[in-house]
Amino acid sequence: MENTGHSRHKRPTLRTIAQMTGLAVATVSRALKDAPDIGVDTKIRVREVADRLGYRPNRAGVRLRTGKTNVIALVMSTEEHVMNHTAQLIHSVSRTLKNTPYHLVITPYGASDDPMDPIRYIVETESADGVIFNQIKLQDPRIEYLLKNNVPFATHGRSYSNEKHPYFDFDNEAFCRIAVEHLVKRGRKKLALLAPPQDQNYARNLITGFSENCELLGVDYSIVENATSDSPVAELQTALRALMSTENCPDGVISSSTSAAMFIVAAAEKVGLTIGKDIDLVAKEALDFLKYFREEIIVVNEDVSKAGTFLVEALIAAIEGPDDIRQGLEVPTGIKN
Repeated sequence: MENTGHSRHKRPTLRTIAQMTGLAVATVSRALKDAPDIGVDTKIRVREVADRLGYRPNRAGVRLRTGKTNVIALVMSTEEHVMNHTAQLIHSVSRTLKNTPYHLVITPYGASDDPMDPIRYIVETESADGVIFNQIKLQDPRIEYLLKNNVPFATHGRSYSNEKHPYFDFDNEAFCRIAVEHLVKRGRKKLALLAPPQDQNYARNLITGFSENCELLGVDYSIVENATSDSPVAELQTALRALMSTENCPDGVISSSTSAAMFIVAAAEKVGLTIGKDIDLVAKEALDFLKYFREEIIVVNEDVSKAGTFLVEALIAAIEGPDDIRQGLEVPTGIKN
């Protein structure tokens, strides 16, 4: 009885699967690796048994045999607002990795941390085969460091070095053009943009699309001062209330952040303005939320699920073939109905 119990709790191996399927260990191994010379029915049978047993490859053994860890590291800041698309990106990445040999490790860092630290750790310890990260800077030292060390990576966002590496991005310049055009059609004449920190590359894209289209269409415009979409709550509230309380209060505002859009609504309503009547708000979001918060908010969708899937596939391609550089761009086409 003791031996039976021990065997029941013992970690399953390739030999365990081979015994249960009647196949050779080498055949099981090749079936799990999707080898082309193994029949589809055999692959399905092997995978069903492996899933039922909870089989996971021994990472230490894999690393000894192949030099690989079968780990993908997702490096993200812990200081992003709750209502952003971080959770959806994590979900999409982990879901896409489910049917691959790779496992996801999330490596966080705080606002006071150097964003280079987790990247250096991964490279120096060789703890992952590839890296995905976001909040891309105009000149991002993480990109240059990974390129120099020949470590495969993919970025959620573009940089000046984007021709050298895989990425997926949302066309924020197009988003702002769409937003400005829609606000002008609604008769708005004084527009404001709540931008991200301007050391991030997508802030430059937003500001370019916003300013150029405002000038083209002949409307007054400004960038919200003394705060960004990533500012601490108290700082953001103070800046927005100051904006809404002046004689130069805008009649149209654009936000690239879901959580920041909610603070814009709160600031406007605090001084007696009604969204959709006195002032319009255009916001970008990845989840269907803002319309439930205030139906009058004008929304442009971003498909973060698509981004996560693309980033995983592009990174795996880069790991398996360094010259395979895949890049994707989601271009919004209009306002959500």
